[in-house]
Amino acid sequence: MPSNRQFGEEGGRLSYGAYLRLPELLAQQVPQSHAPDELLFITIHQVYELWFKLLLHELESAREAMFNDELWQARHVFRRVHAVERVLVEQVEVLETMTPQDFLEFRAKLAPASGFQSVQFRELEFLSGLKEARYLTGLRDASEDELARLRRRMDEPTLWDAYLTALSQRGLETSDEELMGSLLAVARDRRTYDDLWQLAEDLLTHDETAALWRMRHVQMVERQIGTKSGTGGSTGAPYLRGRTPMHYFPLLWELRAWL
Repeated sequence: MPSNRQFGEEGGRLSYGAYLRLPELLAQQVPQSHAPDELLFITIHQVYELWFKLLLHELESAREAMFNDELWQARHVFRRVHAVERVLVEQVEVLETMTPQDFLEFRAKLAPASGFQSVQFRELEFLSGLKEARYLTGLRDASEDELARLRRRMDEPTLWDAYLTALSQRGLETSDEELMGSLLAVARDRRTYDDLWQLAEDLLTHDETAALWRMRHVQMVERQIGTKSGTGGSTGAPYLRGRTPMHYFPLLWELRAWL
């Protein structure tokens, strides 16, 4: 009697390696030198880009859920976002097992490549509300497709726009003059607006964890290269440190002073 089993070896329709495209994936780590730690450097940064891809997917889902007044779904997605962002912070420790001497063995091979050129990271910033038009012309090695993605992110709604829509769907004013009053109403009447308050906390955690990653990243760079300029031509650590105070949702931070 033939088996109707669909899983395990008897299913036999798709292998683990084929499903994950492992031959193609594992062929993407191509060091430019014989330095032992270059494989570590490449792997870490490729993994970052994979996490960035997932974060973009999840944050788009959270934004759509807020626009659709499905705040429970947005909160569920944000829990995943926060978990991934904590991994991003902890992943820096792996890179720090590379000493400055190890890095110097292949650093010259990187120029002018730099994490500054990560288009997906800029997309995350744009989607979160930190839109800077200079990156539309400042990423000189970005492809036309990548620049088109950035232009789309520049024009499309942010997470904050979606949250304001969630407020308005509950009858709260979102004009510049009345927005802080609405945020205070949410904070002070948890019995009525707890879901909106908790969602604001989710946004703040996203903001805070991104700031923690920026701080952790700049400390790693200072530990590796000190005050040297970046391989992409930036000032290196000073440029990165100048971005650490940035907030995606400044009003949520300011709200604390009004409570």
